[in-house]
Amino acid sequence: MKIVILGAEARYRAYQPAMPFIQQQELVFLDKDSTEAEILAAGADAEVLFVDAITVVSAALMEHMPCLRLIHSEGVAFDRIDLSAARERGIYVCNNKGCNAGAVAEQTVLLILMLLRHALEGDEAVRAGRQMEMKERCMVEGITELSACKVGLVGFGDIARAAAERLVPFGCELYYYTKHRRLPEEEKKYHVTYLPLEELAEKSDIVSLHCAVTEETRNLVDAALLRRMKPTAYLINTARGDLVDNEALRQALLEGRIAGAGLDTLSPEPVPAGHPLTALPPEVHRKVVLAPHLGGITEASFRRAHAHMWRNVEHLAAGERPDNIVNGL
Repeated sequence: MKIVILGAEARYRAYQPAMPFIQQQELVFLDKDSTEAEILAAGADAEVLFVDAITVVSAALMEHMPCLRLIHSEGVAFDRIDLSAARERGIYVCNNKGCNAGAVAEQTVLLILMLLRHALEGDEAVRAGRQMEMKERCMVEGITELSACKVGLVGFGDIARAAAERLVPFGCELYYYTKHRRLPEEEKKYHVTYLPLEELAEKSDIVSLHCAVTEETRNLVDAALLRRMKPTAYLINTARGDLVDNEALRQALLEGRIAGAGLDTLSPEPVPAGHPLTALPPEVHRKVVLAPHLGGITEASFRRAHAHMWRNVEHLAAGERPDNIVNGL
């Protein structure tokens, strides 16, 4: 079986599970940013395509790969793959649902604590010899403990549930919003209270995004939702940059309508120089903690993800259905 892998060969080799099945396959490694022409030149006859979570897979590419049977995201996201085109052609699209839930939940807690404890500004102050100046100011202005916060989780899939499990021991109050409310047993298990999105935004001290990008959720955090948030509240995004209207968030930060933001993901990705949320004036700059989309890329997450991908290829080769099909086949 020919398998085209759009990703660094060194990474795939490092996390490759010990499966004799893999040695029997023809693997073609290409850069994740390869053009469609380059992909077709190297692997038009491939049966499987492994892609980075942000790689575009178009209907046109599928049309010129007549043997293609499976497209597998290396991560959880799959919004750059044309799902309907794949479904029409009988091509399975799969993701690694849940493989990085714990890792991303840890990143969520990290960003929250960095904002509440003014970590970036504190580091800056100590390095510049202004330790006592900042310490005295913080004692007057006050530092909010996470235990005193109401945290609103937008979305309640694997990552949000993992975040809830990690936040409960801090003693904070947890809300959640999702399109379909969970059963009372699940709410009790994770110590969460359901609220409509607008009410969650109004009540929460921290609004944390954990939903997939769809036509419904793209730019979910817009000017209207930001206006509902408290001026002392923080926005956390460890999901996808496309959930946030960049310009609306920039304006909210510039005007002091929210206290700050912790962002592991931005749109577009790769993030260009001069992005609206990176090119901020100094007084606003310190209110924003940025990370280069590191939330889900721990060693353990990659091992789980790659093991799942290769098991799915093995299922396919045996004439069985793969797991975590996301395009309705």
